[in-house]
Amino acid sequence: MATPRDIDTLLKHWDFQPGEANARLIKAKNGRDVLQMRIDMGVLQMETAFRPDGLRPHGAETYFDYLVGEVIREGESFRLSKEQCAEADREFVQFYHRRICWLSLREYRRAAKDADHSLSFMDFVREHSPDDEWTLSHEQYRPFVLFHRVQAAALAALEEQGAESAIGEINRGLEGFRALFARYDAADHYADDELVRRLEEMREGVRQRYEVGRTLDEQLAAAVQAENYELAAKIRDRMRSPVAAQDTADGSRQSDAAEERHG
Repeated sequence: MATPRDIDTLLKHWDFQPGEANARLIKAKNGRDVLQMRIDMGVLQMETAFRPDGLRPHGAETYFDYLVGEVIREGESFRLSKEQCAEADREFVQFYHRRICWLSLREYRRAAKDADHSLSFMDFVREHSPDDEWTLSHEQYRPFVLFHRVQAAALAALEEQGAESAIGEINRGLEGFRALFARYDAADHYADDELVRRLEEMREGVRQRYEVGRTLDEQLAAAVQAENYELAAKIRDRMRSPVAAQDTADGSRQSDAAEERHG
């Protein structure tokens, strides 16, 4: 016989779909929003702010915040203990689950925020890691987190400001990828990287769907690269002028109109 602790009824009315992030945002009994993720053997429930599990480690909003406090107290020579590494890993996994749920629900700003948390935490553990092996166990996932961050920020910008803003977010993200590859002496592999190619395809897809040519930022970058500084100065003046701001607003409206035509 089912008991109040049994979740059979919940699972019965929410089938698991392999290969997808099965997520929903619902109201708990006390009225707060909670995020649920359907997995093959049950449901994960997460809070929508701070730590996904709702805990406050040592009174801090996240374990990352707590560790930053430890560095302040102990100094820059601070190194993570074995137990602290394990707790950091827990928080990384929690934020990963919530991030992919936000992406599934098209809550792009929230997905970008959670990605920013993970990227900053990765910077922290790289600085205070007890050994190179543990550092690399996290750094191998940095491109994946960065990809999610760029994807989410671009889609949020597309909704809020229009296609040119989305293209700008993607271009800045690609520069972040380029810097990451250079940091690990892998610049030669940048152009062939799958995630880089997916972002480039996303950018060109936005450009084609919303009928956007080269943005002012892209024109400026091209002029600087060609050492055409006179043209670069003119483009900067256009970017600072009220007319450029109006063009951006018009571009957003054109994006909306294009979406209607293509939708």
